[in-house]
Amino acid sequence: MQAMNLPSLDEANLAGGRIQRSSSLVEDVYEAIFAQLMSLKIAPASRITVDSLVKEFNVSHTPIREALGRLEGEGLVLKTHLIGYRAAPQITKRRFDELYELRLLLEPHGAAKAAVLMDEVKLAQLQTSAGVMARREGKDERLRYSNFARQDAIFHDKVMEFANNELVRETLAHQHTHFHIFRLMFHSRVTEEALDEHEAILAAFAAADPAAAEQAMRRHIEHSRDRLLLAFD
Repeated sequence: MQAMNLPSLDEANLAGGRIQRSSSLVEDVYEAIFAQLMSLKIAPASRITVDSLVKEFNVSHTPIREALGRLEGEGLVLKTHLIGYRAAPQITKRRFDELYELRLLLEPHGAAKAAVLMDEVKLAQLQTSAGVMARREGKDERLRYSNFARQDAIFHDKVMEFANNELVRETLAHQHTHFHIFRLMFHSRVTEEALDEHEAILAAFAAADPAAAEQAMRRHIEHSRDRLLLAFD
């Protein structure tokens, strides 16, 4: 069964509306489930029933399963044989501390290297992925939050790409760090303060200043850690 004339993917979808057919129905379904995971509408470790998503989004089983398979690859969804899908459990405080220790060891140095190798093309890509230019677009907080979670991941990944150390980049990407930490707390402060910090990092890159880039990245990661520590109180 494939539903026709599906409503648009907008703010209403993320509260439980339907999804419009676009160039990729699977992509739309993926985005909607991703937003619910990021905003904690789908709670960590909770069961995800395919049939309930079929009814909620008014689509067939196929795009739901494909979207869940993609989310499984990103570490956000777990699949157990004969049981089905569930949201990944919340990271522990110990894992949280380990992730931020890893980031502080690798990313400030990577930012310094990227600043040395910066050019106009790379800077333009970073400005686009940083989320600063679109920081107040859209009214739906859940959608904005999930969009920024992805933008933040892309921005940090791009910095590591431009640092020219593929092993470090792969190590950080493999942890799915950004997706897991953004699930800790659904709050506008998480995005607004991070965007200010992204602007400081971009300014250092624009000046091709490795010391400033290293300092700005370190400050950003430390502040991110301090903001999200509240989730463990």
